[in-house]
This record gives sequence, structure tokens and C-alpha cells, in this order.
Amino acid sequence: MAEKINEVLPTEQRISPGLLNINEQRSRAKTDPDAFWKEIANELYWFEKKDTVFEETSKPPYGRWFSGWKTNISYNALDRFSHTDFANKVAFHWIGEQGERRSYTYSMLLDEVERFAYALAKLGVRKGDRVTIYMPLIPEAVVSMLACTRLGAPHSVVFGGFTSNSLIERINDSESKVLITADGGYRRGKIVELKKIVDASLEHCRSVKHVIVVRRAGNEVEMKEGRDIFYSELLRENGRHRVEAAHVEGNEPSFILYTSGTTGKPKGVVHGTAGYMVWAYYTTKAVFGIRAEDVYWCTADIGWITGHTYVVYGPLLNGATCVLYEGAPDYPAPDRWWQIVEEMRVTILYTAPTAIRSFMKSGNEWPQRHDLSSLRLLGTVGEPINPEAWRWYFSVIGSERCPIVDTWWQTETGGIMISAQPGIADIPLKPGSACIPLPGVEAAVVDENGNDVSEGKKGFIVIKKPWPGEFLSLWNDEERYVKTYFSRFKGMYYPADYALIDRDGYFWFLGRADEVLKIAGHRIGTIELEDALIAHRSVAESAVAGKKDSIKGETPVAFVVLRPGYSPSEQLRSELIKHVRDYVGPIAEPSYLYFVEKLPKTRSGKIMRRVIRAVIEESPLGDISTLEDETSVEEAVRAYDEFRRELQRSP
Repeated sequence: MAEKINEVLPTEQRISPGLLNINEQRSRAKTDPDAFWKEIANELYWFEKKDTVFEETSKPPYGRWFSGWKTNISYNALDRFSHTDFANKVAFHWIGEQGERRSYTYSMLLDEVERFAYALAKLGVRKGDRVTIYMPLIPEAVVSMLACTRLGAPHSVVFGGFTSNSLIERINDSESKVLITADGGYRRGKIVELKKIVDASLEHCRSVKHVIVVRRAGNEVEMKEGRDIFYSELLRENGRHRVEAAHVEGNEPSFILYTSGTTGKPKGVVHGTAGYMVWAYYTTKAVFGIRAEDVYWCTADIGWITGHTYVVYGPLLNGATCVLYEGAPDYPAPDRWWQIVEEMRVTILYTAPTAIRSFMKSGNEWPQRHDLSSLRLLGTVGEPINPEAWRWYFSVIGSERCPIVDTWWQTETGGIMISAQPGIADIPLKPGSACIPLPGVEAAVVDENGNDVSEGKKGFIVIKKPWPGEFLSLWNDEERYVKTYFSRFKGMYYPADYALIDRDGYFWFLGRADEVLKIAGHRIGTIELEDALIAHRSVAESAVAGKKDSIKGETPVAFVVLRPGYSPSEQLRSELIKHVRDYVGPIAEPSYLYFVEKLPKTRSGKIMRRVIRAVIEESPLGDISTLEDETSVEEAVRAYDEFRRELQRSP
């Protein structure tokens, strides 16, 4: 794979002075973390400080950050600006799917957060109580998060696309006292009736005492007396009161965010307060380098960690002006996002590779209808971006003048770990590479035995030392926390991703470790095969999974979405299979390749590869409540059945 990367993407790039500077920062963060992170922390506000920043521990996560320090994330995101010029600066421009607009200055946002925090306190919410937030992407969702952190009450945001079972699991595990929701939300012109889902869910949840309902879609809802109250009525009843921000110790929880696994119950990832806040602040600053005049847009939903760190907390801690958009990327037309970029004069756009590939499929004419000259920085998140999509993003959206930050991180890491860092250094870019670790991140690629692999060799990425944004634990499940993340490689955090490092120290991510195929004794990441397919002129999107094989162990199976102007044919099928063989090697040649109109994706844009695997293996699909469009599964099943029938007819 390393040779193929170098063949397509030359690595002969002189290391810039900026890279030397960033290496100095990384060295300083490693050798004297207390001094390095104390300097960063002093840019924020603290009610109480201690001399020590980091304390090493013998048990996972092998360290604690800012123990005994006291602060408040909501205070730092809002109050810190209340007596400055930022008070009248716009914090959020919100755009609803139906075209509604609302803007909040930092002063206005602080006022509503204080009012709502007071109302929550009157309902009995105290420091340490959990609050579940189940809402569409509307301003009240952001207000709810900030009001909870103001009180020191950990929030548990549940993605508004989840159905009842997912909501029940998360409420019962966190034992939330209050649930904040909306009557409904819009998705592609249809109303998703959230309150009905809440009502059905709470028949199986005993901990929730109060339900607060925001009027968003105007659909009729049932209100249970003594339990349910409308958000607007709650604010009106409690008037305007100033609520002092709670003094929260550095390692007290700020929020719980549940991640779905392929099996078992969701994992409740617990993030602390001080370390997470410093990490969200610093990584936003280092990677995006937000300026006073920037209009920043991260397209994630707040139900995911990207929404927590880079829609809400990181940008607000940096005094940014942000865009919030409720709707789907291509509704009511494929140029919806580009229309918003033009109208709002967006300067920084941070989105998912899957969305970029979808726009590629729609054609260049849609973005070319709009003036995108305001953009100065582009970013990607969620999965590795293939070189073809990188180049399209760079040339068509960025007009070959906007750097691209291809970021690698996870829910558990709290924020970006590996990326280009325009905010602090001029690092040469390589299409398809996440670049280098941020200061404070000691990342490596190791073999099965935990030994560092040589340049260009594939292996498992690990983080060898704690970093400020590292999660504290899994809610009520310390045993699973240790077993999942710290047992495979002693003393190291194991993210379960597969990668390699090139001779310049750049990381190339090859997908999840459980998405690595074992073909006749060879380990090949599915992302390598998908990148090879997308490199072909005819392919817009691809997904690859493994099928059990009695001889090879596993064999690759590919699903392909074609670009406009290309039609499925046996000739093209053969050409694509040969293309993968030539690009990666004979061992990687797909045994089967299916043409489909669309791939199964979540509403956040990620391809649901486990659904692809289930189709191939003819096993149960499992929970597909986050699926954007169920017809994509039908497409995959139809293609697989059709090809299987062809094989049966063959002599």
C-alpha cells in the first residue's frame, strides 16, 4: 500500500519550517506536559487552580488532568465574553430546513442559557444529575447543553434520528432525571414526531420526572399533566434570573455520549470537565485557526461527538461565529449547502467524506452555480477521505486555494488527535493522509505484539500516553472500559483503527481494525479497496466487505455507485475488478462486484458497512434506526440476489 500511495501521491515534499516548529511543540508537550498545558489553560477562566496539571496513575487511563482545578465550560463559552466586544458578536446563525432564520449573539445566548438553567434548577436538577437531550438541530438544543454544563449536570444527547429502543437504553443506563425534546423536527420535508417517540419510550423508563418540549414543527402532541411542560411556558413561568455557573472540579463529568457498537448495549463514554474543555479549545484553535471575521460551519449533528466538540464547545470557547443547519445536505436540491455557503459567506467548512462523495456524484454544476470564494479552509471528519474525493473537494469546492484538514479522532478522544494544523503550523498536505499528531498526542502504529512497525508497514494505531481530552470511563461499566480500550496493548489506548506511517511521519488510515480483511493470510483494509475503486473515473462511491471463503478465509465483495454518464455493464464490472487488481495487487481482487444506486448510510453520512456485511452474509441487519434511507438496503439486497441468481444459472 505504501508503494501505491507514493506512486499516486509523491511524498518528495520538503519539510517546511512550520513542521519543524510543530515538532518543537510536540516535544515540549511530551517532556513537560504541566508547563505546556498550563500555558494553554491560562487562556481560559478558572475559579481555582492547582500547581499540578497532570497526575500519573497506575490504572487506566493512566493519568488525571487538572485534578482539583475548578471551572465551568458554560462560563468559559459565554460569560468570559460578556464584558468584551464579543458580547455583541453573533455566536450562531441558525437555518431551518423550511428556510427559517434566527441569530444569537453571545449576549443573547448567555441570557437564554441562564434563564433555562434557572428553570432546570427549579425543576430539581442539581449538580451531578443527568439530563437527556433528544432534539433536532435547533438553537434550543445548544441552549440545553450549555444550561446543563452551567449547573454541572452531565447531559446525554441522543441523536434525533434514533428510535424508541435506542432512547430507552440511553435513558435507563444514565438514569436521567429530565428529558428535553421537541414536538417534532423536519427531515426532507417530513415531520419526525419526536414527542410521540418520547411518550412511547417513557413507558419503559422510571427515572424521568419531567419532560420539556420545544415547539418546533407545530404538530399536535399529548402533554402528560405533572410531567410535561412546554419550553416557552417554563421560561415564562420562571422569568429572568441570573444563575451563577457551578464550580466544577476538573474530573467531574461534563457529559455522557453513547456510542453504538455492532453488538451489545451502547457504551456510555464519559468525558470530564477541565481536560475536555482545554482539549476542545486548543484543538479548535490549532486545527482551524479561527479568526474574528470567520464564519465557521461544522455540518455535524449535536447527537455525535463532532457536534459536541466542533459545533458547540470548541467554537464557542474560541469566540467563533457558527452556522447551524437543520436539514439534509441535498434537500430540497443538491446545491442546498452551497447556497448556504454563499449566503452566509462561510469561511471554514468541516464535513464528512461521505457527503463529499455524494456531491461528487451529483456533478460539478451544482456547486458551480454559487460563489464559494468566501471559503478559506476545508475540513473532513468521520472516516478517511480517499484521494479522489480530496482532490474534488480541493479543486471544485476550494478552487485549489483552500487547505484541507483531514482529521482523525473518536468519541473517546474528545477531539482531534491527528491532522494538519493551519492554526499553529504550515504543514505540507498529502491527499488522503491525516498528516501528523497534534502536540500532546503520542501516536504510533504497532504490530500484534505491540511493537512499533517500520515505515510503510501496516498495523494498529495506539496512543502511548494520556492526553487532556481523553475520556474518563464508560458509565457504570469500568470493566468494559478497561477490556475494550486498554487490555490489548498494555499501558496504551487502543482505538481499534488500522494505519501506516510514511517516511515523513504522516499517518494514513486504512479503516477500522475489524474492517480489515484476512485474505489468504494477508491483511488488507477495506478502505484500501474502496479508495482503489473510487480512483476509477466511473465510480462515485464504493463500499467493500468480506465474505467467508473456504479456501482464502475471506474474499472481498464490492458495492459500487457510478458517476453520472456511466451505466452498469459486464465490461465495466470486469474493468473495475481489474483496476483494483492493478492498483492494490492480485490478492485484493474482488470476487464479486455489484452496481447499486445508493449505499446504506446513517443520517450523519457514514456508510453502514455492517449492513453491507449482513447483506453479504445473509444475516440479520440489526438496528438500522439511524439509516438515512432504507431503500439503500433494498438496493444492496437486490443487487446481491440478482448476481447470485446469475451464478446459479451458470453452467
